Amino acid sequence: MGIFDLFGKKEAPIEGKIYGIRIAVHPMRLTAYKSNAVTLTIDLSNNFTSSQLTSVIITLPKTLGFDQSALSNSKEIRLGDLAPGEVKNIKLDVWSIQRTKPGDYKLEVYVISHYRNYAYVLNEIKKEFRLRVV
Repeated sequence: MGIFDLFGKKEAPIEGKIYGIRIAVHPMRLTAYKSNAVTLTIDLSNNFTSSQLTSVIITLPKTLGFDQSALSNSKEIRLGDLAPGEVKNIKLDVWSIQRTKPGDYKLEVYVISHYRNYAYVLNEIKKEFRLRVV
């Protein structure tokens, strides 16, 4: 029994080994200066040996959004406990608006491992994805 067992702490996972993250969009690009949408697909797998309380935060630039008016630029999804080897599939629509100019836009996906409840963060992984607007 270690000293941290008295306080209810558990072993912290090794960074980069906790989750497998795969990001894809369909269709491959958005059209500039139009109200248009693509489907963002995130496949998340738990590679750790124990179950993890998991949440996902996705952030978008200002001219992209999760609704047709692009007012909501970030979204948090609480997945609950992910068992070892379990894979979750998340699908979201990403919208462009009439002010969206051509170029590459950076989407950021944060996968967070929590301890006890969602108020305590055990570990966090960030992955960036480029979405092309033509």
